[in-house]
Amino acid sequence: MMKSYRELSPSPRTIMTPGPVEVDPRVLRALSYPILGQFDPEFTALMNDTMEMLRSLFQTDNRWAYPIDGTSRSGIEAVLNSLIEPGDKVLVPIYGRFGNLLYEIAERCGAEVVALDKEWGEVFEPDEVIAAIGQEHPALVLMVHGETSTGRMQPLEAIGKACREQGILFVVDAVATIGGVPVETDAWCIDAVIGGTQKCLSVPSGMAPITYNDRAERKIAARKKVERGLLVPGDAVSGNRRPAIQSNYLDLSQLQDYWGPARLNHHTEMTSMLYGLREGLRILLVEGLEERFARHRRHEAALMAGLEAMGLTLYGNPACKLPVVTCVTIPEGVDGEAVRSMLLSSFGIEIASSFGVLKGKIWRIGTMGYSCSQKNVLHVLGALEAVLIRHGAALPAGEGLQAALAVYDA
Repeated sequence: MMKSYRELSPSPRTIMTPGPVEVDPRVLRALSYPILGQFDPEFTALMNDTMEMLRSLFQTDNRWAYPIDGTSRSGIEAVLNSLIEPGDKVLVPIYGRFGNLLYEIAERCGAEVVALDKEWGEVFEPDEVIAAIGQEHPALVLMVHGETSTGRMQPLEAIGKACREQGILFVVDAVATIGGVPVETDAWCIDAVIGGTQKCLSVPSGMAPITYNDRAERKIAARKKVERGLLVPGDAVSGNRRPAIQSNYLDLSQLQDYWGPARLNHHTEMTSMLYGLREGLRILLVEGLEERFARHRRHEAALMAGLEAMGLTLYGNPACKLPVVTCVTIPEGVDGEAVRSMLLSSFGIEIASSFGVLKGKIWRIGTMGYSCSQKNVLHVLGALEAVLIRHGAALPAGEGLQAALAVYDA
């Protein structure tokens, strides 16, 4: 006898993690629209709209701005696999978990990877990275803009300008920051940027918006010649033929042909996800970039004020705090996982723990995209206070909410 399965009905949640976050209802509605064929002129017009809106989001005049079909990591892998040739020296300044991820992927691409390490909870002074660039002379520098594992944000502009002056490609993981804080691709001299949908864009995970400039495209094009037998004098590297890009699915040279005017078939586009991304971008641009950034800063300020008024300690150097993620030190004697479990079971609220050396030591609370609202901030503060008191913590009852309300009233 066939097993009977109940109808799908996920529980409603207040998601206050560093991703994924709650999805805007207008995006959910867009995901339900009828399917169009991927070469239907109506659909290719939507592709063009999406590219145009992504240029505005990334604050760039780049020709190439489009999504990779897959989670944020697919975007990182597509960019690194397409830009890194085996034997390239790559510098990766690491100040959290996702810097380590860039290191691992670069190594898998055959790069000679040099790490520059910073204690978690801090970021690099730009001069530290610039000095390492001068010492190592890498072909590429890879950096995370916003480290959700530590709640820190790295200044990029001076590093990007130093890379540009020395002819080095500068690649940035902006998965956590795009749509929540400024990412000024052209002004900061970034050659390639990878974003994500499931954080500040409030679109489900499943696409990775990227952009890259002519400098990056030239390297991709030189490798493309190998695949098509079009090597010409000057295309050799250290006396050897340039290695072709190994991945077919994540090959930016082929994806350019798909997203460009030729519309050459590469894969079947994720129709519904593109609807969702386009709607998420439309909502963002209607709100306005500066207004959106200000909204994230306002709710961050209210959350921080509430947490501190409760007597909790914020983790990390405040001078480099990531505006869309707030890290809280778990009070002595409190079981952090038991608190998270009760928040979820009793209040329907999800916050995050952390990784590596910070596992069990901090909570991470996201204020991203559609989840970034006064209702959610007040809800999480009130629930966290109640749960902590339930777990034996001595807190000034009511002070957290009052401090947050004072920020909102200002």
